[in-house]
Order: sequence, then structure tokens, then C-alpha cells
Amino acid sequence: MVNGQELTYLNRAIELAEEALEAGDEPFGSVLVSAEGDVLAEGRNRIASGDSTQHPEFALARWSAHHMTPEARAKATVYTSGEHCPMCAAAHGWVGLGRIVYVSSSEQLSCWLSALGVAPPPVATLPIQQVVPGLKVDGPVAGLDARVHALHQRRHTGRG
Repeated sequence: MVNGQELTYLNRAIELAEEALEAGDEPFGSVLVSAEGDVLAEGRNRIASGDSTQHPEFALARWSAHHMTPEARAKATVYTSGEHCPMCAAAHGWVGLGRIVYVSSSEQLSCWLSALGVAPPPVATLPIQQVVPGLKVDGPVAGLDARVHALHQRRHTGRG
């Protein structure tokens, strides 16, 4: 369940996704928050560079490995505009980060993109729990997911 403070982090993740879209990237954004509620780091998609691994969730996993203790990582939460892809979920699991809260699911994204005629990604779309069993995950977040849907529509149609 998502509380009021968490909505603040999720709204920031959506703002970062919009920044990514405005920069010519796919609209994804994420925020890493400590157990105490402090924003530690944030990121947005940067794949327009030609490097398709430049996802914000992967960058936050790397950042956490260099700047946080294993105990702090396990208690931290990643708030993100979209459910982690398998690559990012694996990075999250490998560094031992805690809970993930996402606005829209990979299943939703697949449906949205399919309806727009966009080809599926080259990597299988899997739920986070299939990549990192036992991880606490919350999402999608009804109401906010419509904002993320609009960003993806805008990315692929110029409308939304």
C-alpha cells in the first residue's frame, strides 16, 4: 500500500520520466529513498546516447553499491515510474536493495505499446518477482499510471 509521502516520491519519478521524454529518451524515472525517508539519488532514462543499458534503476543500483552499506540498501526503497525490466531487477537484487514501488507495470506498458503498434523489446518482459523472488514490490498505482500512459503515448504518437 502506498502512503501520502510515497506519492511525493512517485510524482518525482514521473517528473523525471517527463524530463527523459523531453530530452529525447524513453519516459522512465526513479528515486532512491533511505529508510528514514531521505532522497539519496534519482535518475532518468538516458538510452538516447545509444547505450540501451542506461536505465535509471540500473544506475541507482550501481550508485547504492558505492555509497550505501548493505544494511542501508536492504532498508531503502526505489520509487519508479515503471516496473523494472529484467536487467534492472537483477541489478537491484544483486546489490541487495529493498522494496520497489512502481507506478505502472511492465504488463501495462506491453499492452499500451502493443496498442500503438510498437514492437516488443528484445528482452522478455518479466515481473520483478520472477527475477528477484521474495522482494517486496508494490504497484501499479491507480490514478498515477494514467500519467505514465500519457507519457508513453506522447513518445510514440506525439500526442497524450
